[in-house]
Amino acid sequence: MDTERYRKLTILHSNDLHGAFLAEEKDSMLIGGVSHLSGYVQKVRDENPHVLYCISGDMLQGSLIDSEYRGLSTIEIMNMLGPDVASLGNHETDYGLTHLLFLERCARFPIVNANIFINNPYTRLFEPHVFIEEGGMNIMFIGIITEEVMSHIRSDELVSSLIDVNDAAEEVGRICDAYRSTKVDLTVLLTHIGFEEDKKLAALLDPAWGVDVIIGGHSHTELEQPEVVNDILIVQAAVGTRQIGHFDLVVDTVLDTVHEYEWKLVPITDENCPRDEALERLVYAYKEQTDRKFNRLLYRMDHELTHPSRYQETGLGNLFADALKDCLGVDVALFGSGAVRVKSMGPMVTLGILTEAVPFREKVFMVLVTGKQLKVMWKHILREEAFMGEHTEFFQLSFGMEIIWSRGAQEFSRFDFDGAPVDEKKLFSIAFHEFHRNNFADSFGFPYEEALENGREAVVATNCQDVLVEYFTDNEPEAEGVDGRLTILP
Repeated sequence: MDTERYRKLTILHSNDLHGAFLAEEKDSMLIGGVSHLSGYVQKVRDENPHVLYCISGDMLQGSLIDSEYRGLSTIEIMNMLGPDVASLGNHETDYGLTHLLFLERCARFPIVNANIFINNPYTRLFEPHVFIEEGGMNIMFIGIITEEVMSHIRSDELVSSLIDVNDAAEEVGRICDAYRSTKVDLTVLLTHIGFEEDKKLAALLDPAWGVDVIIGGHSHTELEQPEVVNDILIVQAAVGTRQIGHFDLVVDTVLDTVHEYEWKLVPITDENCPRDEALERLVYAYKEQTDRKFNRLLYRMDHELTHPSRYQETGLGNLFADALKDCLGVDVALFGSGAVRVKSMGPMVTLGILTEAVPFREKVFMVLVTGKQLKVMWKHILREEAFMGEHTEFFQLSFGMEIIWSRGAQEFSRFDFDGAPVDEKKLFSIAFHEFHRNNFADSFGFPYEEALENGREAVVATNCQDVLVEYFTDNEPEAEGVDGRLTILP
């Protein structure tokens, strides 16, 4: 093989790390954790001459270490992990855009994003791309996200992002066209829009733009092999630090394309990954600090409650929805399934365990809806996309309502409140997170303005997490689990 024309490159990639800093023990083996992840990256760097490591969004959120230090701890840990480039995910904005800009200044690696910008004057907030020279090749990384997942910034009138994959494709084309006079051997998109959207984006890209690889995130998709759309390789590495994507590429530097490739999803375990002891000491220093604060016992349940899937009634979801309804005095509390970040909780519930379970410190809003609008909301929530693998908003429902939905008939078999059919003309007070207030139409299927016609909105809690902490400190509710308030028929 002509080694001047065909050059080897290894690309390692992660996405949606979500503060998964610590290893977990399973079957007498340690799985995941940034210490072993860093050890694997360094091992590959030692064994191969030309290696790049990238992260496709959502480095932040998901752990006490992250939330207690508002992401600053995560950036320090990422600096030691040493990615060559990272892109933004939706959770990078959880602490606010101003704080994100501060975190970006603390990062010792480039963070790219082509499409978060100030409206007037039009100004990108981040570098849209970066060129990295490796192995005699010039490699361009472009960061892409869309407004469909950047929901936290929709309420900020000064800031916008691209609307959908069509706009994203046009932006990629503009960037690629701007560097026609630059020799680019390989073009990689670091996206955070979900696997299905990655495939749509790839199909929209003009081959003349020269995009070779899409490394994605957001949907936590675990693959056995890359998807190929429009001659573009699309990969993703599930979620957390339990695995890492590993590309071995042969790049044709004459045609500026991938000539050959091998890709695998490598498990991160103590059997095949050495420890990075310096990084491990840093993580445990943060853990020691957070443990002192968060080991306070709040509540002891009779048994463990679970949250196995966001698209069904769960015992843990019921507990949180009921707590909001009790505390806030509303008719119906809708607790976003995605806001529950653990699969199980209990029977011992400490401040730390609860904070990890519901890490988002959002406001809770109340608005009035008619019974007819409440039905529209739940028809939208229960649409088929929720059960067909697409990433949609779903909700846990407070006590007092009983819903039976037939997927076959696409209709309610029961839609009751306090034991009687819901009166479509009656007004109901409903509570939900600020995230869903800012994305009301996407979450519930009709414009927020129509709900406001029934009466003004109210902020009924400034911090959802604090409400739950106080509730479980002062009360010992029965953890009954799933009771049939939401039944979905095949």
